[in-house]
Parts: sequence; C-alpha cells; structure tokens
Amino acid sequence: MRRENQSSVSEFLLLGLPILPEHQRLFFALFLGMYLTTVLGNLLIILLIRLDSRLHTPMYFFLSHLAFTDVSFSSVTVPKMLSVLNVIQIRVSFLEHQFQLIDLRLHVE
Repeated sequence: MRRENQSSVSEFLLLGLPILPEHQRLFFALFLGMYLTTVLGNLLIILLIRLDSRLHTPMYFFLSHLAFTDVSFSSVTVPKMLSVLNVIQIRVSFLEHQFQLIDLRLHVE
C-alpha cells in the first residue's frame, strides 16, 4: 500500500519588510507615491504615442508595449504590498500567489 502526503496549501504567510509599526504609514505613502508615479507616467507614455502620428514608428511601438508591461507588472505586485503595509493581514491566498507567478513568468520570458 502506497502512502502519499495528503496535506494541501491554501495560503502563504507573507513576511514582508521588517518595518517598525510607527514607520508603516511613511513606507505606505512612499510606495504609494512611487506606484502612482509609475502607473501615471507609463499611461502618459502610451497615450502620447497613440495620439501623435509621428510617433507611430517601430521604436515607439515597442516603447508603448514596454510601458504597458510595466503598468501590468506593477499593478499585480504593488497593491498587495500596499495592503500588507496598511493592514496587519499577512496571508496571501494560493490563487493570488499563482496569479503573481504567472504574471511574473509572462513578463520575464
């Protein structure tokens, strides 16, 4: 008779950064500012490339796709980090973890 492991993983414990509780709001504001700057800057790049017909060249085509990739990758990882900094919930569901891994794998290849 063959014995197999019957345990399953439903969530992961997210350890995060070792930040003192009084510094959490400062780091939250810092990371939120960087995230908003990244997203708004990349969306502005995409918008300008779409609106100006002189920028419809291969170089700007690839630049707009790079900006889109940056927005999508940032939007998968940073909001979870911000929620961890804002609240004391440090668990990540298995499904969330899989989405982050799939997104990371798609952007690395």
